[in-house]
Amino acid sequence: MAARRKTIITCAVTGAIHTPTMSDALPYRAEDIAQQAIAAAEAGAAILHLHARNPLDGSVSLDPNHFAAFLPTIAENTDAVINISTGGSLKTSIQDRIAPALRFSPEMCSLNMGSMNFSFHPLAERYSDWKFDWERDYVAESDGYIFRNTFRDIRTAAEALAPHGIKFEHECYDVGHLYNLKFCLDAGLFKPPIFLQFVLGILGGIGPDLDNLVFMKRTADRLFGDDYQWSVLGAGNAQMPLASSAAAIGGNVRVGLEDSLFIGRGRLAGSNAEQVTKVRRVIEELGAEVATPDEAREMLGLKGAAGTAF
Repeated sequence: MAARRKTIITCAVTGAIHTPTMSDALPYRAEDIAQQAIAAAEAGAAILHLHARNPLDGSVSLDPNHFAAFLPTIAENTDAVINISTGGSLKTSIQDRIAPALRFSPEMCSLNMGSMNFSFHPLAERYSDWKFDWERDYVAESDGYIFRNTFRDIRTAAEALAPHGIKFEHECYDVGHLYNLKFCLDAGLFKPPIFLQFVLGILGGIGPDLDNLVFMKRTADRLFGDDYQWSVLGAGNAQMPLASSAAAIGGNVRVGLEDSLFIGRGRLAGSNAEQVTKVRRVIEELGAEVATPDEAREMLGLKGAAGTAF
């Protein structure tokens, strides 16, 4: 009997778009980030994609000390692969964005493969009372943000982190980002097997349509052959439909409160683990198995937890 296909679940525990006002479940204190990350791993997430927050006001932070407040706890209580964002703030330099990865040398980091309009300003109209002073302006003014990821920025991140043996989660928000990655791969900045994260549904990127997912996958096949793994991130209410579609056609999946605050139509998720549990059920009902952290390490060619610095 043939072995069942393994599917990697990535959980994005907290991120740069949503704010504390939008959901009480969104963790921003170190102890809450750690607790939710550990629970997500126990639910079946092989990879934990992590941002840091300022514990005083919930704002996005690139301060390595804020990462240091939760990374050791997560590493001590789970064997999940830790993936540190190099995105984070939309207003800071690539040098600031890679500082946490340089300090902690994780197994994986996210890396966006192109500059783009990146906006979530419509969310500002949904709330009248905000927990913290910075939140409304941060959200409302995102219609003026450009998420900068130039070829020079990408090279800077790739070359600075190369000595650490870090594997990148290449986040591709549109089909052109796949061609950017192909150029960088041919230039020797990255080594296969590569790990693609198709990001669908962010305002400024490709829309969350099934046709777009198929188009991204077919383009990746043409550009990268068989030497890659792929996953899908559906933003907002596209999270579970696109994750289900990806799982059905052989892909890996990403869920988490960074990408969507909901567990169903009009229902806020109570935790990251709740989303992981739901998508795990979908994967197993489709006849696949959820990959363990060590299986994910083998599939992606990771250096192993022993090579990290936390």
